Amino acid sequence: MKLKGLDYLNISEHFSDEEILVQHSVRDYVDSELQPIIEEHFKNGTFPAEKIKEMANLGLLGINLPNKYGCAGLSHTAYGLACQELERCDSGIRSFVSVQGSLVMYPIFAFGSDEQKENWLPRLASGDTIGCFGLTEPDYGSNPGGMITRAVKTKNGYTLNGSKMWITNGSVADVAIVWAKTEDEVIHGFIVETDRDGFDAPEMKNKWSLRASVTAELILENVEIPEENMLPGVSGLKGPLSCLTQARYGIGWGTIGAAMAMYETALKYANERIQFGKSISSFQMTQEKLVWILSEITKGQLLAMQAGRNKDRNVLRHQQISMLKRNNTWVARETARLAREILGANGISGEYPIMRHMMNIESVYTYEGTHDMHTLVLGDDITGIPAYR
Repeated sequence: MKLKGLDYLNISEHFSDEEILVQHSVRDYVDSELQPIIEEHFKNGTFPAEKIKEMANLGLLGINLPNKYGCAGLSHTAYGLACQELERCDSGIRSFVSVQGSLVMYPIFAFGSDEQKENWLPRLASGDTIGCFGLTEPDYGSNPGGMITRAVKTKNGYTLNGSKMWITNGSVADVAIVWAKTEDEVIHGFIVETDRDGFDAPEMKNKWSLRASVTAELILENVEIPEENMLPGVSGLKGPLSCLTQARYGIGWGTIGAAMAMYETALKYANERIQFGKSISSFQMTQEKLVWILSEITKGQLLAMQAGRNKDRNVLRHQQISMLKRNNTWVARETARLAREILGANGISGEYPIMRHMMNIESVYTYEGTHDMHTLVLGDDITGIPAYR
């Protein structure tokens, strides 16, 4: 079997039939159900919530978590291919799936009690419950260890106070994974139902990026939760950072999907656009741009594929994920620029997806570890010198 879409080096032979079937299924779903509506949602600043159950029925929520919790139990590579196809449509769609699976379901699976797993994971996998992930604060982005959100021990549990910023799914979530410091200054994760008194999640408006995605601030004012809502299996920064590692892996695949969409659009346009009596694809400078994009996408595909194989063998290091996220978001960002140039003035039109992807990638390039921070992670790994502190 072969992958659908761009596969210049015939990497299809390195994927299992099951993984290719996942890619086919997600691609077909995206093309038939999401592509026709995404431009309107982006323009209106709305998320297609009516599609959540459909995505859940496809097994996209927690796709690489075990069957016993109602999840698909597929490989990490299959999850990556799904992210590729979702972001080929829009970064906001992939972000929703990524947050639900990697930032909400994963910490419950990895660090939760048996009771927490059995209670929450099936509900999240089915799409009956929506989750969000509260780590970033207004004054602490790249330095999450400086967080000021506090969890104070009480007779029956904990009282949470603080705020979180730029939270995907925040205002539509039923449950939040909130990271806070206890009185001993140790970071812990807490499962917080969003209908608790003192919990508020105002939606953040006026975004020029990720407009087809819900983004909110989380405000916690004396939110009381029972002791059993703490994630018992982890403490310190290892908890939230390991969740981000899961999500960054999906971003590395997803951004290549966005680049593929822009390349395919630019190639088709170049072949059809006539200037000086011939298609602009016959001009040397246009061909140079298309060749650059194709080459970088192909290298990004190979990087994602090998990262997926390492992850499936449980040998993927977080520094390798930094390389994946850093490289592939950069490829998508540069692809957006070159594709817009090929389309000329039409590149800014909503008739084509270039400008929408370009604006989305500006967020993806920065969130869950900026390009510069991932550069420093890799620099530390190869020199042994941590330049960021």
